[in-house]
Amino acid sequence: MFWEILFLILFLSVYFPALQQKILEQRRIIMIREFERKRRSRVIVLIHRQESVSFLGLPIARYISIEDSERVLRAIRMTPPDMPIDLILHTPGGLVLAAEQIAWAIKRHPAKVTVFVPHYAMSGGTLIALAADEIVMDPNAVLGPVDPQITTARGQYPAASILRALEEPNPNRDDETLILGDIARKAIHQVYQVVFDLVRDKMPEERARELAQTLSEGRWTHDFPITPEIAKNLGLPVQEGLPEEIYELMELYPQPPQQRPTVEYVPLPYRPYRRPAVKE
Repeated sequence: MFWEILFLILFLSVYFPALQQKILEQRRIIMIREFERKRRSRVIVLIHRQESVSFLGLPIARYISIEDSERVLRAIRMTPPDMPIDLILHTPGGLVLAAEQIAWAIKRHPAKVTVFVPHYAMSGGTLIALAADEIVMDPNAVLGPVDPQITTARGQYPAASILRALEEPNPNRDDETLILGDIARKAIHQVYQVVFDLVRDKMPEERARELAQTLSEGRWTHDFPITPEIAKNLGLPVQEGLPEEIYELMELYPQPPQQRPTVEYVPLPYRPYRRPAVKE
């Protein structure tokens, strides 16, 4: 009897999360199709949140990967040239190569491409957004700089910081540091050129070069929040105000379950509170 109960508990612990995940996926597809019919567009969702559904599931950080670029490019290829594309983007960034592939595929699509940013699209996410004809952001959403980060055995360092370190006199500097400096210099130049090429037809050339330099040179830290106001001042085609459907869709991409929630609130829309009239 004990083993039967234990087997039943194990079976339910595996079956029900898988069933919930399947239901969640179907709800996403239904909502995406409704949004497509409303907008008469192809909707592509690139959201990086970790969903842990398996028994003893381990959280894994997710970023823009080659697999992501393969899927997005496939979706774009399946879209008629005269059909607009709406890309819902929520990501901390990722591989520069994958982000560039997605950006250029968006850039080459003949019809209008709109990128929606409900919360953040940092680093490679910003690179993708730069390729769009229009960027629609929540008033509190942010983009980020695209300055390259160089990965070494000791960690990850901003390319701009490596170059600045090389400017300091040091007779004991080794060959590895010099090599990193050369890689950093090339990386910054490459990202600068990509940004310039993505935006050069959307603004005057001098403004495009200024934008490319601002985003790639390491002026800010890599996690600097570029708000809609800053983005507009930089010359980006940013509009504020997301359709309500996007917020509803984001709810279908939950964060991993935690033992104790870090944010709690009553999940209902409230009306403005009015004090009752006081009779004298």
